[in-house]
Amino acid sequence: MAVRQALGRGLQLGRELLLRFTGKPGRAYGLGRPGPAAGCVRGERPGWAAGPGAEPRRIGLGLPNRLRFFRQSVAGLAARLQRQFLVRAWGCAGPCGRAVFLAFGLGLSLIEEKQAESRRAVSACQEIQAIFTQKSKPGPDPLDTRRWQGFRLEEYLIGQSIGKGCSAAVYEATMPTLPQNLEVTKSTGSLPGRGPGTSAPGEEQEQALGAPAFPLAIKMMWNISAGSSSEAILNTMSQELVPASRVALAGEYGAVTYRKSKRGPKQLAPHPNIIRVLRAFTSSVPLLPGALVDYPDVLPPRLHPEGLGHGRTLFLVMKNYPCTLRQYLRVNTPSPRLATMMMLQLLEGVDHLVQQGIAHRDLKSDNILVELDPDGCPWLVIADFGCCLADESIGLQLPFSSWYVDRGGNGCLMAPEVSTARPGPRAVIDYSKADAWAVGAIAYEIFGLVNPFYSQGKAHLESRSYQEAQLPALPESVPPDVRQLVRALLQREASKRPSARVAANVLHLSLWGEQILALKNLKLDKMVGWLLQQSAATLLANRLTEKCCVETKMKMLFLANLECETLCQAALLLCSWRAAL
Repeated sequence: MAVRQALGRGLQLGRELLLRFTGKPGRAYGLGRPGPAAGCVRGERPGWAAGPGAEPRRIGLGLPNRLRFFRQSVAGLAARLQRQFLVRAWGCAGPCGRAVFLAFGLGLSLIEEKQAESRRAVSACQEIQAIFTQKSKPGPDPLDTRRWQGFRLEEYLIGQSIGKGCSAAVYEATMPTLPQNLEVTKSTGSLPGRGPGTSAPGEEQEQALGAPAFPLAIKMMWNISAGSSSEAILNTMSQELVPASRVALAGEYGAVTYRKSKRGPKQLAPHPNIIRVLRAFTSSVPLLPGALVDYPDVLPPRLHPEGLGHGRTLFLVMKNYPCTLRQYLRVNTPSPRLATMMMLQLLEGVDHLVQQGIAHRDLKSDNILVELDPDGCPWLVIADFGCCLADESIGLQLPFSSWYVDRGGNGCLMAPEVSTARPGPRAVIDYSKADAWAVGAIAYEIFGLVNPFYSQGKAHLESRSYQEAQLPALPESVPPDVRQLVRALLQREASKRPSARVAANVLHLSLWGEQILALKNLKLDKMVGWLLQQSAATLLANRLTEKCCVETKMKMLFLANLECETLCQAALLLCSWRAAL
C-alpha cells in the first residue's frame, strides 16, 4: 500500500508538471501525440531556458530540497531513454514523456524517503528492545541460593493441600534451610476455598511464633500408566517440564539424569507472566494430608488397597502464589483499566509462547495464578503445561491424521479452528492463534461477566458453531478499544484474528499511547519519538521505586518486545476502529 501511494503521488506531481508544460490535460501518460506547448516557440523545449549554452532552468517546480538529487537524476534518465523507449513505443519525444519519467522518479524518491524512515524506526525499536530485554528478565527464584539442593522430597516440609486437578495434587511447601528473610507472596485475604498462599486455621499464629512460612508449592503428578522407572516417568510427563529452569533439570538424587532429546519437548525460556518449575524430580508417592479422601484411586496399592497408581511419580517445585484467577475474581472486581492490564498480561504470556513455538492449549482461569504487587494490583502467571504442544519437530502445526491425536484440554475454550478440525492424511491444525482466542473468552470473566462459553441455557455458546453476532456485549464501562479487541480475538476465522503480539500492542497503545494516536498525521518518526519518551519515563520509574508496580512492569515488557511492524499494525487497527465509530 505504501508503494502504491508513493507512485500515485509521483504520478500526480507529474500531471501537474505536464499541465504547466503544455496547458492541456489528458496527456500525462504519453498515450497520444501532443501538439506544441502553449506559449512556446516551436522547437523550443518547454520548461527550459532557450538559446544555445543557456543554463537549464526548470520553471515553477517547487520541489523540496530532499528531492533535488532525484530531480537531477530523473532528468538525465529521461534524456537518455526518451528516444530509445518513448519514440519506439508511443512515438512521443516531447514533454509528456519527460513528465512520465519525472513522475516515476518522484515516486521512487518518495519510496526511498519512506524506506529511510522505516529503517530509522526499525533501528530505534531494536535498540530500545535490547535495553529492556535485559531489564524484563524474571527475578531470582526462591531456590537460587540452594542451587544443588531440593532434588529430594525429604528436603521439604509439606503443608496443607492447595488444590487438585485431573492429573495432580498441589501442596504448600518450604525448605527448612531457606533464608529466614525469604519473601512470601502477599495473600489476597479471605478467599473462597483453599488456594495457594491462603492461611489455614491457626497458621497465622504459628507464623507469628516463628514457624516457617510456605513460599513454595509442590505438585505431585498422578502416575497411573507411566511405570515406576524415573526415565519412563520423565519421558511420559515431559510436557510438565516445558517451563522448567535449567537448574530444575540438572538431576535427581539417586535417580537418572534427565537428558533432553533432539525430538523431545521444547524448553521454554523464562517470562514474567509464565510459571517457572524450580525443581523436577521423581520420588516414592507419600501419604500426604487429605490423600485418602481427595484422590484414593490414584494412590499405589501400598497406601490404598484399591489404588491404581504406581509407587513412584514426578514432583514439581514452584513458587507458591496466593490464588488462581478464578478465586481472585470471585472476591474482587477490578476497574476497567486494571482489568485491561490483566488481559494484557495474558496476551504477553501467550505471545511469548507463540514466539517459542509452544501452544498452551488449556488456558482457563483455574490455570492462571495471581499475586499482588505492593499496591495490591494483580500480576498474572500462566501455569499447568500438561496439555501443551511443544514438539521440536512440528512447532505449532499439529498433523491431524486421526481422531486419536490429542488436540489439547478444556474443550469449552478450544478455538474454532481446533474444535472444527477434521482428521485426514494431510490435515494440520494451526495453533498459532488458538491461545489468543482463549484469552478473548477469558476477558469476559476479567471484565465481570460470565464466560459465554461456560454459561448455561440460551446464553451458552460453543466454539464449533457460534457466530460473532451472538457474542454478548461487554459493559459500557469497558473502553471501546478493548471491546473491539475482544471481538477481534473471538473471530471464527484465524486469518482475520490479530496475533497475540498485535493484540498486546493494541492494549499498550490504548493504555499509554493516546497522545500519539490523537495525531491526525501519524508518522514513524513521531512514533519513534513517543517510544523514546516512554523508554526514558519507564527507566526513571523503575529506578525511583524499590519494587516495580504492575504498570511499570507492563511498559518494560512492551518495550522489550518492541517490533516496528507489529506496532504499526496495532496502530492501524486502532485508527480504523476509531474511525468507524
